[in-house]
Amino acid sequence: MTASNRVGVIGGIRIPFCRNNTAYADVGNFGMAVKTLGSLVERYGLHGQELGEVAFGAVIKHASDWNLAREAVLSSGLAPTTPGITTARACGTSLDNAILIANKIAVGQIEAGIAGGSDTTSDVPIVYSRSLQQRLLAVNRAKTLKDKLKTAVTGFSLGELKPSFPGVAEPRTGKSMGDHCEMMAREWRIPREAQDQLALESHRKAAAAYERGFFDDLVVPFRAVRRDNILRPDTTLEKLAALKPAFDKAGGTLTAGNSSALSDGAAAVLLASDDWAARRGLAVQAYLTHAQVAAVDFVHGEGLLMAPTIAVPRMLAAAGLTLQDFDFYEIHEAFAAQVLCTLRAWESADYCRDRLGLERPLGAIDPARINVNGSSLALGHPFAATGARIVAALAKLLEQKGAGRGLISICTAGGMGVTAILERP
Repeated sequence: MTASNRVGVIGGIRIPFCRNNTAYADVGNFGMAVKTLGSLVERYGLHGQELGEVAFGAVIKHASDWNLAREAVLSSGLAPTTPGITTARACGTSLDNAILIANKIAVGQIEAGIAGGSDTTSDVPIVYSRSLQQRLLAVNRAKTLKDKLKTAVTGFSLGELKPSFPGVAEPRTGKSMGDHCEMMAREWRIPREAQDQLALESHRKAAAAYERGFFDDLVVPFRAVRRDNILRPDTTLEKLAALKPAFDKAGGTLTAGNSSALSDGAAAVLLASDDWAARRGLAVQAYLTHAQVAAVDFVHGEGLLMAPTIAVPRMLAAAGLTLQDFDFYEIHEAFAAQVLCTLRAWESADYCRDRLGLERPLGAIDPARINVNGSSLALGHPFAATGARIVAALAKLLEQKGAGRGLISICTAGGMGVTAILERP
């Protein structure tokens, strides 16, 4: 198969992102996915239409979510003959899904598809001991009530009731993402003040974007919520400075204010070939032209969230571009420190030479072009939804500008990075 079709981003939609255990506490991934996909179908007149693929993912999900994408498709208004695939690559899930759909369009396998993701940290799966699982299965198999009761109590111990909650630590290191980012912040000497300043700017930019109506057609109300409830337009450096360290309690610099909040939400984007869009009278906002993924060896000392520093230069080389050849940069704000470490690495001659194999550093980026409408620190970060949120927002930015180029950089758990380029000729 050879690439032949340009891949257009037609547009995207999301529900407001909400802090966990608030507005969407009882909704779950399926409910958020259906609302989001249904809104996208309505926006672009896709009722009853068969698309080539819907790639939709979630990071935190129940066993019943195994077929999340397909089940959401069946409730979305799309033709039931539309296939669905459920995916997960941590925080890069829905950007990866956009790449998956784009690749299928590029080689002519499909003409159009939807990429997205949904995540909840409110409705989390709680798993009990294997011995209790086996006991319950045995109770279910027992034929009579007497046998069921006997199976339930014979050899039972209270220890079987001890639950296991979703892990927040990397299995290979036992450290949380925040713990790893603290290590990165120390290595790259990122001060607390710089992290708080970046967080403040994220909230201010996001609030300003809402006020000028940028999100009006990107965010659809859900559960009586009209905008992200993580957003704090009235925050100040003084308020941020008063927060205690969240991970390294003794002397850390990462806090609840300069780290992305645990969030619930969903987002989706429609991608298509030029011909498919033209036949339906739909405009292309931007084209997804390049993408790259990478991973780092965080188990043996590399920074867990530094993989985008590897993926971006590989992508730039393939595209024949420099880091400065972009009008907009969307760098996912998992933590303010992570963004600042990434920027510092690209400016470091030693890092670019020794780790990236480059003769000279990638260089600095104009701060005025980074996350111009805020990012995850202000808007929230439902893990699998963030990539689609960014693609939709960046495509709209490029459409408004009329022409230009944007870079997307997302770090993920497991030491991986997912990156992409959107362009509008």
